[in-house]
Amino acid sequence: MSIAQEISTAAIAAVKELYGQDVPEKMVQLQKTRPDFEGNLTLVVFPFLKISHKKPVDTANEIGAYLTGHCPAVAGYNAVGGFLNLVVATDAWLRLLGDIDADPLYGERKATADSPLVMVEYSSPNTNKPLHLGHVRNNLLGWSLAKILEANGNRVIKTNIVNDRGIHIMKSMLAWLRWGNGCTPESTGKKGDHLIGDFYVLFDKHYKEECNELKAKYMADGMDEEKAEEKAKNEAPLIKEAHQMLVKWEQGDKDIRALWEKMNSWVYAGFDETYKALGVSFDKIYYESNTYLEGKRKVMEGLKKGLFYQKEDGSVWADLTGEGLDQKLLIRSDGTSVYMTQDIGTAEMRFNDYPIDKMIYVVGNEQNYHFQVLSIILDRLGFKWGKDLVHFSYGMVELPNGKMKSREGTVVDADDLIAEMIEDARKTAEEHGQSKEFSEAERQEIARIVGLGALKYFILKVDARKNMLFNPAESIDFNGNTGPFIQYTYARIRSILRKAEAAHLTPSGKGVKALNDKETELIQKLADFKTAVADAGENYNPAGIANYCYELTKLFNQFYHDYSILSAETDEAKAFRLMLAANVGKTIKNGMALLGIEVPERM
Repeated sequence: MSIAQEISTAAIAAVKELYGQDVPEKMVQLQKTRPDFEGNLTLVVFPFLKISHKKPVDTANEIGAYLTGHCPAVAGYNAVGGFLNLVVATDAWLRLLGDIDADPLYGERKATADSPLVMVEYSSPNTNKPLHLGHVRNNLLGWSLAKILEANGNRVIKTNIVNDRGIHIMKSMLAWLRWGNGCTPESTGKKGDHLIGDFYVLFDKHYKEECNELKAKYMADGMDEEKAEEKAKNEAPLIKEAHQMLVKWEQGDKDIRALWEKMNSWVYAGFDETYKALGVSFDKIYYESNTYLEGKRKVMEGLKKGLFYQKEDGSVWADLTGEGLDQKLLIRSDGTSVYMTQDIGTAEMRFNDYPIDKMIYVVGNEQNYHFQVLSIILDRLGFKWGKDLVHFSYGMVELPNGKMKSREGTVVDADDLIAEMIEDARKTAEEHGQSKEFSEAERQEIARIVGLGALKYFILKVDARKNMLFNPAESIDFNGNTGPFIQYTYARIRSILRKAEAAHLTPSGKGVKALNDKETELIQKLADFKTAVADAGENYNPAGIANYCYELTKLFNQFYHDYSILSAETDEAKAFRLMLAANVGKTIKNGMALLGIEVPERM
């Protein structure tokens, strides 16, 4: 039982004893005592005044006197109006720390065979370009969300849907055929996803040249600029040839399919390297080339059941006007599918593979309408989780010069970003003289952990719903609300514990008679980890865990600044502070793990 639960139970007994009436637990309001008052927890007395028929301060004093006599967790009190400030007993704090110490994963819940099965979809890359900064945010949010849901006792399936078909992939393929001279990742020394991305950019370069020539020709023939531009985009030879390739792909042309499989395999090998560097993975990967036909089948099945309607041109639509939306195209008049169709097919395949209780899509906020529609359609089609699917909608990552674009080749590449962050971490460590005592291999590993920690923490500490500006220099700072600041504190704690072990000192809470304010604050903050994990799971909010880790770290550093651990005045104080430090370290490590962030033993 927690301290708050113990006091809450005693407060209910107090009201029964003093005023002869039973009260529900929800009437007992406990909150942290404000810093300008003595105490640790404050009981709000106002809800009991109708029962006591007394002034707020008199009611508070009566309940306070009862609690000090009947609740071992309460050592003293003071009443301020209708607020009863309670001083928690030292023994209660020590019992709480003992409970935290005894549980290696304090604050987290393990899943059982009966726990809800939650599927989290994230990443969702296209196979015509490498992953970029926007994908980094998506992957980090998806991985962290999955870990947080697991820590809340859910069974979690991490999944990815790869957009491996469509006109954009044909563009890269056509450019490779035209200008690639049979090059491969091996012959060029490039990662496969980067190589294919180069050809996507190259296609766009030549396509724009063709469009500009045609536009000028049409305008010279008397066409207005807007119509000339639109016609040029559709009539450019390159785009027409790319569309012809797509038709051949849909028809199963052996040569086109073989090239498509070969180039996609290069991309997947590149993606795998990036995922490994980021520390993310998936339990199941789906491919739209496998799901789009299933989607078309499901839509036609819905059409037969009267769930959708067909226009004269053969296109199939969903009428969503009854839900306050418009009509949504599901199958084009030429029989080809749209993104919505593919998502329906993917949902069907997932439902057949897993008995999902909840489906969470980690996708940017520009797709809010898409998922609003998808939820309604899946519900119509009978998916039990369709109506309650969760679109974990997040904001875009902004750069100083605006949003990222991939066609112009100005994107912030994920691989380059990871490498730069690791190199920045290495340089920063060298500037601070932190790496002199380590071997080259140790320096590289620490730089990797710190560089990636800086990147991940900077992105995850921001409310996912907000657009954000990524600042590499700010993220690598060893002071302030950053990953390296938290990592450095963890390494410091581990250093203290190693020195204690060498001096044969053992962490323990025995023999402690009194605690200072900083010590009780730290124990209280450690206990709050359980609430932080629960809140992050309920609200799908990794930023809550990030900010908890920062607050705990900041509190420990304040304590460490004011009080010595290894030179404490008594052996009991040394042992207790070691126990306290060890649990701060454990909680930092566990909290950062929920963000996918490693912490180094030394820095």
